[in-house]
Amino acid sequence: MVAVIGMFYSSCKKDQNVTTPVKVRLTDAPGNFQQVNVEILGVEFKINKDTEVNLNINQGIYNLLDYTNGLDTLIAYADVPSGKLSQIRLILGTNNTVMVDSVIYPLSTPSAMQSGLKLQVKTVLEPGVLYDILLDFDANQSIGLSGNGKYHLKPVIRTINEAISGSVSGSISNLDALPATITATDGVSTYSTITTKQQFLLIGIPEGTYTITATPQTPFQVVTLSDVKIKTGEMLNLGTIQF
Repeated sequence: MVAVIGMFYSSCKKDQNVTTPVKVRLTDAPGNFQQVNVEILGVEFKINKDTEVNLNINQGIYNLLDYTNGLDTLIAYADVPSGKLSQIRLILGTNNTVMVDSVIYPLSTPSAMQSGLKLQVKTVLEPGVLYDILLDFDANQSIGLSGNGKYHLKPVIRTINEAISGSVSGSISNLDALPATITATDGVSTYSTITTKQQFLLIGIPEGTYTITATPQTPFQVVTLSDVKIKTGEMLNLGTIQF
């Protein structure tokens, strides 16, 4: 049975149960060094002014020069509360070095950097939309040579925030139809979720035109929606699916 359902865009109410998936990646502008090794211990978000969230972190020592010319690496990820992201705090360790003329030198790091390098950002994290946040580490501007011949690290980092997917939400009219499977396909890739609640949310869908199906429990019939257009950075509300 093909059901015709009115579709409309809506902004979701922000509450503590609404989340946004994020990934934080590291890249580097080309520099004049052979190696620039930086120890990363943590990444923290400040959301809606007073909510602080520690992301899942891939701790380690990263050679920034491995991630030039469009290359990057994942350093942190999490589902965080949706809302206004105002600050990213990058926590560095002390195991930082630089290689010059095939010799490795320690990079002294200000104690303030160890407590957290604060990067100011202005990004609204929409519910259910996957965001990639790129930390562009400028090695040339971040490393200095003091008068006593010692190298010091004062990071200069540019943040690039990019929504890379869209999402669809809606509700199920009849609780007896649950659990239901919600599927979106463009004929090549398929994205799906199973909901045991009346409200559903299918996230991480690349921009495009999809056929969406809602498959309920028997004896209810499958509902199919055709030509559903999903846009990057937006949540499409399908309204209520009637079974």
